[in-house]
Amino acid sequence: MLQKNSVFIFLGLLILACFSCSDQTIFSAYQPLENSAWKANEKKVFEFEIKDTISPKNMFIHIRNNSQYEFSNLYVITSLQFPNGKEVIDTLQYEMADATGRFLGQGFTEIKENKLFYKEQKVFPELGKYTFGIYQAMRKNGEVNPISSIKGIQDVGISIENY
Repeated sequence: MLQKNSVFIFLGLLILACFSCSDQTIFSAYQPLENSAWKANEKKVFEFEIKDTISPKNMFIHIRNNSQYEFSNLYVITSLQFPNGKEVIDTLQYEMADATGRFLGQGFTEIKENKLFYKEQKVFPELGKYTFGIYQAMRKNGEVNPISSIKGIQDVGISIENY
């Protein structure tokens, strides 16, 4: 009986700890991709408001992929537009699978969620509305034109968390 009560007490404390933690996420949004295919130049756009220009934030790109994804990496082009109109454009590469071909990310099913660093300890210099855009930039080796559509990407998202 004592062991059973200990288990219930432990579970209760665990649940309480999960709900009592302050949520560090200040923005999170996802956009689905039709038929789990990300077409070339299909830009996903997210708008968010910044109300704190002092505290550093971490920005993440979220990619949900399934077993139809054919590559071990992912190239993306991102843009971050400031309230004053200034825009910062980056070309980024992320590893999506390990050397054995096993997909990285979290998830118990064939769907894996990858939480990828975009900006670390970013202090936003201006109050107001920011716009983040992202599109895939995958190419076959030696080719200039992007692959017209990559299969296996289900959702694209971003999140911003207090550092």
